[in-house]
Amino acid sequence: MRPHTWSKPKPLIGLAGKTVLDHLLQQFNSLADVCHAEFVFIVGPNQLEQIQTHMQAHYPRKKIHYVVQREMRGQSDALYLAREHLSGPMLMCFSDTLIETDLSAMDREKSDGVAWVKPVADPRRFGVAKIEKNHQLKRLIEKPKDIKNNLAVVGFYYFREGHDLMKAIEMQMQREVTLDKEYFLVDAINIMLENGARFRTEQVEVWLDAGKPDALLETNQYLLAHGCDNTFTARKRKTVQIIEPVYIHPHAKVEHSVIGPYVSIASDCMIENAILRNSILEAGAQVKNFILENSLLGRDTQVEGRGETLNVGDNSCLAR
Repeated sequence: MRPHTWSKPKPLIGLAGKTVLDHLLQQFNSLADVCHAEFVFIVGPNQLEQIQTHMQAHYPRKKIHYVVQREMRGQSDALYLAREHLSGPMLMCFSDTLIETDLSAMDREKSDGVAWVKPVADPRRFGVAKIEKNHQLKRLIEKPKDIKNNLAVVGFYYFREGHDLMKAIEMQMQREVTLDKEYFLVDAINIMLENGARFRTEQVEVWLDAGKPDALLETNQYLLAHGCDNTFTARKRKTVQIIEPVYIHPHAKVEHSVIGPYVSIASDCMIENAILRNSILEAGAQVKNFILENSLLGRDTQVEGRGETLNVGDNSCLAR
């Protein structure tokens, strides 16, 4: 997601009126006792301050633990660094993928673990699940070389006992089971399966990617079309033509422009004499006399002149 991640963590990139992180946290709202849930954020060495600031501003009542992974040694290593916080039942998800699932019955789950999955056309850049009857998980395969098994794991897991996962990770590290010098979570889960753990799979219909620019725009389209827009309010703006769905923050200034479809405009943006389609504008972005399509504009960017497709990071200025 460069150039955006040069100045902020990927979870804080704008998406359908919020940040990726905000949408990620909404996935857990269906938990039976979510108000008492504890969250553990494992972040890179330059991400902690901005993530903490965002959470304190928007979620002051959530109980959160922060762990910094200073050396990128893979998913299992990241989880092991947080081991003091990972006991008892736990859910784990990656920060750049979103799913729609019902977690209301997880407090009654009998399996040792659950892996959420979805069939895809080409699973070779994902991990895939090899299953037996009744959706029981037999093995996970990271980045398969063929497409015979297309049941991709979506990066969302449940573990009935976090300590069991930590023991498997310890064994994984002792065996030095790595791929490209990184410890992948699928290998730790396979060790749990070898030791008799019973996992099942849960198939999802909606799996959204926020990890690449094109995928982020597609996810923005889906979210705006499924309830994250404020088109009705946006239509009240004078001198602005709205093509739904769109999200325009109440504190954004938009004049003499055509907005939409699939446009997300954050707080303090200034849009004048512009046509915007299928784009995300983060806080403070300014667009004047411009046709913008299929684009991402970071915070406090300034764009003026002719029409283009842009992927511009924070605090940039472009005039034509």
